[in-house]
Amino acid sequence: MRTAEWNNSSSVLERAGLILGAFRMEDQQLGISELARRTGLPKSTVSRLCGELLRLQFLERHGPGFRLGLALFELGQMVVTPKELRRRAMGVMVDLRNATGQTVHLAVLDPPDVVYIEILRGRGTPALPSRVGGRVPAHATAVGKAMLAFSPTPVLDRVLASGLQQLSRSTISDEQVLRAQLIEISAKGLAFEENESAPGSACVASPVLDSGGALVAALSASGLAGLLDTERVAPAVRTAALALGRQLPRNSALTSD
Repeated sequence: MRTAEWNNSSSVLERAGLILGAFRMEDQQLGISELARRTGLPKSTVSRLCGELLRLQFLERHGPGFRLGLALFELGQMVVTPKELRRRAMGVMVDLRNATGQTVHLAVLDPPDVVYIEILRGRGTPALPSRVGGRVPAHATAVGKAMLAFSPTPVLDRVLASGLQQLSRSTISDEQVLRAQLIEISAKGLAFEENESAPGSACVASPVLDSGGALVAALSASGLAGLLDTERVAPAVRTAALALGRQLPRNSALTSD
């Protein structure tokens, strides 16, 4: 790497971000070779940056490789907006879980993905692949479609430009089909998904709009396809999303899009 390129702060930050973003929920540790493969960076660059991230406690040693460090956890706990949103949403989410018996998700839109802010697992329900902090392409989820239906045109354009990745055989991959669904969702305030984000999953979601009518997040109830009656739980999901929205002041959205 050229010295000028290495000294460019945005270049260094971007590469460090690639390394941190290479870790997945199931990873116990990652070595230099695997990090280089996932990021596409030279091993020498990965090794140098891992040394710096280790010194700053963004990474820590684990066996022969690295895992994410305590400093990232500490910083995450200080991110104010998601933390405040979770605090305000918790009572509504508990009520929704109690009313439906299903797993309840709170997600925000970060195009082209959704990011799960909080998850309350349904009691006695099978585990779903979603996790707090996890990302999923927005078009493949009910929470994502609920938020896209109430987003400005440039946000949808960004999602479409990223490509409609298929996570399963049922994932929407046709732009016109997605646009037609979003029109219907914007009219009803409800989005549905079955086997789209993962085989065997089903979900119903509703957008959360603040008191000024701006999109903030989405709430959903999720379960197993064939067992979850989405039409039955839909009114409860919609009511919960409206109740949470009434608690949020104007300009509560996480992004300015």
